[in-house]
Amino acid sequence: MTGTRDNAQWPLYLCCFGSMASMRMCDSMLPVLATAFAVGADRAAQTIASFALAYGICQLGSGPLGDRLGKMRVIALAAVVCALGNLGACFAGNLDELLAARFFSGAAAAGIVPLTMAWIGDHSADGERQAALARLLGATVLGMIAGQWGGAALASSWGWRTPFVSIAAVFALGWLAVRSVSPPIARDTPAKQPAFARRMIGMLGASRVRIVLLVTFVEGAFAYSALAFLPTYLNTSFGLSSSTAGLIASSYGVGGLLFSLSSKRVIRRFRDARLARVGGLLLAISLVALAVSPFWWLSVPACMLAGFGFYALHNVLQNHAAQMAPQARGTAVSLFSCVLFLGQSFGIALAARSLAHASVRILFAVCAVGLLVLALVFAHLSTPRRAPQTSRVPE
Repeated sequence: MTGTRDNAQWPLYLCCFGSMASMRMCDSMLPVLATAFAVGADRAAQTIASFALAYGICQLGSGPLGDRLGKMRVIALAAVVCALGNLGACFAGNLDELLAARFFSGAAAAGIVPLTMAWIGDHSADGERQAALARLLGATVLGMIAGQWGGAALASSWGWRTPFVSIAAVFALGWLAVRSVSPPIARDTPAKQPAFARRMIGMLGASRVRIVLLVTFVEGAFAYSALAFLPTYLNTSFGLSSSTAGLIASSYGVGGLLFSLSSKRVIRRFRDARLARVGGLLLAISLVALAVSPFWWLSVPACMLAGFGFYALHNVLQNHAAQMAPQARGTAVSLFSCVLFLGQSFGIALAARSLAHASVRILFAVCAVGLLVLALVFAHLSTPRRAPQTSRVPE
């Protein structure tokens, strides 16, 4: 059975790769889309926000569905629907149709990464879960890199429709791969589950759950709004081509990949609270560097540092989310992802409006301060209190 579980991982990772590539693909395509549809950057940015909004809202359905029907089965269904959604985006005749296709794709993608996280939580021992989640970052970060760089590169060379066709092919392959390994794997959880509303109310009744979700919402608002406008900033401020700007922005993902590769040593050395503080500090330093740097090439190490810092902080939140409700982990992780991407959608929409009155550099500075304060506050709240005359409990 262990071999079967191991064989199931790479198809899941392929679907997670496609999910993140689809999500981040429009970041570096904003100038191309703005030109193609004769709209401003704020209007083109709705292709990002609409995906994130649908992704976040539909977490509330994908988690319970995964708990009831089986996580592998729901992931396979989500992958094939994502393929159809991206084909719809490819054939969009105007921006409104593209936004509808992106919303549809985001809704379907909601059932992939969170349920994969939950699947790992179901089949990993407590001491191995955080490292396993960090390894999952490898697939999602590679997807982010492919989306940010490949979206602009393909759009610049063969038109804006080409990236959507490519992602549709990835999802189709992922669907076939998951289907090929899912029959031997038994349903993860019992078919009968408590009512969704009752489970949700029960989770939200715990103060630690509310803290994790609030921090996750704010993290998504600050971190993803800065990331979404990074390629546009490089394009307009330094005159770089869309493909070059997308390639530089994808170094954010390289930083996340470095964290994934070094996760065992980093997690062992820093633990949760210290890791959250380090992640917030690295994010703040890198975003300030992006805001004040007069040279485009400095954005490469700054983006890598930001990626490492973000995934260090986010890994701590993921670990807390995976332990919020072990008896209904799919629902708990989906709630976590729902809040994250609602925060992302809110942050991007607010940032797009603010850019009419302020520069992207100011946006980076505000996000830097917000993320640093957030990390310090969460680290303080999540640090276990020492009992008198007892040894410190590991975080």
